[in-house]
Amino acid sequence: MSVDVVTFGCRLNAFESEVIAREAERAGLADTIVVNSCAVTNEAVAQARQSIRRLKRERPQARIVVTGCAAQTNPEMFAGMAEVDRVVGNDDKMRSVVWRATRTAFDAATGFGIARSEKIALADIMAVREMAPHLLEGFQNGLPRVFVQVQNGCDHRCTFCIIPYGRGNSRSVPIGAVVEQVRALVERGHAEIVLTGVDLTSYGADLPGAPKLGMLTRQILRHVPQLRRLRISSIDSIEVDRDLLDVIAQDERLMPHLHLSLQSGDDLILKRMKRRHSRDDAIQFCAQVRRLRPDIALGADIIAGFPTETEEMFVRSLELVDQCGLTFLHVFPYSARPGTPAARMPQLSGGNIRERAKRLRAAGEAALQRRLTSEIGATRQVLIESATQGRTEHFVPVAISGETPGAVRVLTILGNDGARLTV
Repeated sequence: MSVDVVTFGCRLNAFESEVIAREAERAGLADTIVVNSCAVTNEAVAQARQSIRRLKRERPQARIVVTGCAAQTNPEMFAGMAEVDRVVGNDDKMRSVVWRATRTAFDAATGFGIARSEKIALADIMAVREMAPHLLEGFQNGLPRVFVQVQNGCDHRCTFCIIPYGRGNSRSVPIGAVVEQVRALVERGHAEIVLTGVDLTSYGADLPGAPKLGMLTRQILRHVPQLRRLRISSIDSIEVDRDLLDVIAQDERLMPHLHLSLQSGDDLILKRMKRRHSRDDAIQFCAQVRRLRPDIALGADIIAGFPTETEEMFVRSLELVDQCGLTFLHVFPYSARPGTPAARMPQLSGGNIRERAKRLRAAGEAALQRRLTSEIGATRQVLIESATQGRTEHFVPVAISGETPGAVRVLTILGNDGARLTV
């Protein structure tokens, strides 16, 4: 490939990296590395910078372009790196005209490189109001599970989160364009589609008629009958609509696995985070979806060590793992992002944050082990991802051998190796 894309962060970035690779190659870029960055934590930004330095050492002749959320929120930092040739904004990275302009800039560059003042190609992300659909015929990685972007940006302003300033306000892809994208990917042999966005359950508020995520899932399943498995990524439980609950209850092609943006189990911390749900809301929602789909697997994002969090407040988050019946836990040690309200609140020590994150992860690991043990003897439909691994409908990993990637096989679970199920 003349263009390599290195992806950090979320599933949305994974989809966008496919668009970047296509548009950059169509623009005629050669020997170019694009780093699609993440800004969710300080560690994510540091990893991008470290990767840029390593890539330049490994391929000194290659041009390096940085894009993504970290590039959008801190373009000058990346433009100041000697290894970086161009910084492209988070909306701009999806536009062919920007990649053509990038090639022109590279072609015109002298032996001294591109001047810092000309390195940055970045528009005002907050001024973006619409999404241009991007139809991908397939993913270059060839995996049977692929992502489809249906929404971008966020209208909410959680006090810990920098992402709205990297992504802009919420905007949605029209239902017809999403259905067309899903159909194209299924026709190319992809067995499982994952709908993704920044604030997925806000889908449709900006579209004519304000359709919701439930209507979108209904239309996909109705108009692409050959789709084997549909999955939705992280959602905000307080925004889930009646249609989506009905689809969860009624259509087995919507996978019985939800990942929830919970963040904390303490009501005061949730208020200080400027979240819109309470602890009781989270517990009731999990009980509701479990009544609708008794075997459903639930995961959640939880932040450890948010500013002002006492031990008692933290324990409420710890207890939420069992009270919500969570299987998959994604633990974020709190990271103060410059410019966010939470960064100005009284901070906990780094040691305290790390210790609480460790305890949360241990609780998550214990919950996963209980799930793995409960699966022994069950018969599951497993999507074969590679020569050695597949995943059940509930997103539980399964160790396999001798299967063809891309197939969906009905397999009986015989045991687990501590990290995966075995058949």
